[in-house]
Amino acid sequence: MEVKISLWHHYLHAIQSRETPKIQDYQRAENVLLTVLERVQELDSRFQVDYSRDLEAFHFALRTSEDDLTIEVPLWVNSDALLVQEARDGGLEERGLRENLPSPASYSLGVPWDVAGLERWMTEDVFSPSKSPECQGYILPSKVLRRLKELLVAAIVHCKHHCLIMPGSLNAANLKEEDLHMSLLVSSGWRMIRFNIIPVLKKNHKILHLQRKQLAGEFPDDSLEKIQRQGADLIPSSSHHWRISTDNLITKLLSIVGSLKGHRLDSLSILDRVNNEGWREGGKKAGLTFDHLKMVLLWATELFPSPEDWSDLESSVYRLLVILLCCLATKKLPHFLFPQHNLFQGQGLDLNSLYQQVEQFAGQPEQFLKIHVTHLFSSSPRIDNGIKAFLQLPANNQTYWDTAYFDVLLDKFQVYNIQDKDRISAMQNIFLKTKKLENSSS
Repeated sequence: MEVKISLWHHYLHAIQSRETPKIQDYQRAENVLLTVLERVQELDSRFQVDYSRDLEAFHFALRTSEDDLTIEVPLWVNSDALLVQEARDGGLEERGLRENLPSPASYSLGVPWDVAGLERWMTEDVFSPSKSPECQGYILPSKVLRRLKELLVAAIVHCKHHCLIMPGSLNAANLKEEDLHMSLLVSSGWRMIRFNIIPVLKKNHKILHLQRKQLAGEFPDDSLEKIQRQGADLIPSSSHHWRISTDNLITKLLSIVGSLKGHRLDSLSILDRVNNEGWREGGKKAGLTFDHLKMVLLWATELFPSPEDWSDLESSVYRLLVILLCCLATKKLPHFLFPQHNLFQGQGLDLNSLYQQVEQFAGQPEQFLKIHVTHLFSSSPRIDNGIKAFLQLPANNQTYWDTAYFDVLLDKFQVYNIQDKDRISAMQNIFLKTKKLENSSS
C-alpha cells in the first residue's frame, strides 16, 4: 500500500512542479491579448476589457491538455435594460444548434421603445431595425462579431506598429475564419496558446432557470444558490440569436471545490494528465476534454459528500473514475447545472474506445502513472471483466445515479474506505438489489 501511495503522490508532484511556470506562461500570453483588447476598447468603448481573470490562470495551471482557451469581451450595456426574448421558432440551423447546448433556449436581444441610454447599440454596425410593437429592433450577434473582428484587426496593426507587442507574439491568421468566435494564437514565450475571443452580454438576471430540482447541499454556504442569483451570460449561438453560457458559473463552482479540504483538484489534475498523455496520446487524438473532466469532478463533489471520500489521493481519483466510467458506459455525461443536457452529444467521440481506455486505467493505474517511459511497474488487475453491465444500470433507471450505487463501484475497486454506518447500509442494499437483477437476467 505504501508503494501505491508514494506512486500517486510522486505523479502528482511531477504535475504540480509545473504549475507556477504554467501560470507565468498563461500570464505572458494573456498580457499580449489584453494589450490588443485595450486598444479595441479605445477604438470602440462598447467593447470592454475583462481584467478579472485570476481563476482562468489558476485553472490553466491545473490542466495538462492544451485545448483552446476562451477570453470574453463584455459588451458595455445594461443587460437587464434589453428585451431578452426566447426564440421559439428557429430555423433548421438554429434547431441543430440547440440540441448541443446546455440550455435548450436561444434568445434575441431587443432594444425596447421606452428605455433611454441604449442609443449606441442602435447603430447600423450592430443593430437591425424592426417593426415589432415590443422593441425598436435587435442587436445581432453576426454584426457584433463582424464589428469586433474589424476592431481586432485594427488594434493588432496599431499595437505592432507602435511596438506594444513583440514581433511573433501573436498570429492572427485564423481571424479569417467565419465562426461564432474569433481565434488568435498568442505566444507564451516558448509555445503558442490559442484563445477563442467571444463577445458576451454579462449577467442578465431574468433568464437563468436551472433544470436542477435541488442544488447540491455539499457546497458550502448556499454557494450554488448565490451563483445562480448572479445571473447568466449570453454569447452568440447563430447569426441572429444568443445563448446562455455556463462557463463562468462552472469556473466559480470549480473554485469553490478547490476551497474544500481534500484531494478534489489533485484528482482532476491527475486524470487530465493521464487523459492527455495516455488516452489522447499527447494531445494528438481527439477525446475527453478538460471541460468534461471538470463536470465529472462537480458530480463527484455532490455524490461523495464526506471528508473521508477525499482524504486519500488514490481513493479520490477513483471517485472521479467511477462516475466517468458510468457516463461512458451509458453514453451520457449530464451537465451539472442542466442535467437534461448530455455533454457527449454531438462531440463525435468514440465512447466505446474511451470506455476501454478508462477501464484499463481503473483496473491497473500503475501502468499509466509514469513520469518517464523507462518507469516500469507491475500490478495485477483490480477487477474482473463484466463491470460494464453493472455500469449500464443508470441508463435504464436514473435512481441508480446515487451515492450508494457509486459506493458499490468504489467497493469493487477496493477504494471504499467509508465508516459511516448509514452509508454502508445504503451501499449494501444497492448491492443486494443489483445481485437480484443479475440472478433474474441469468
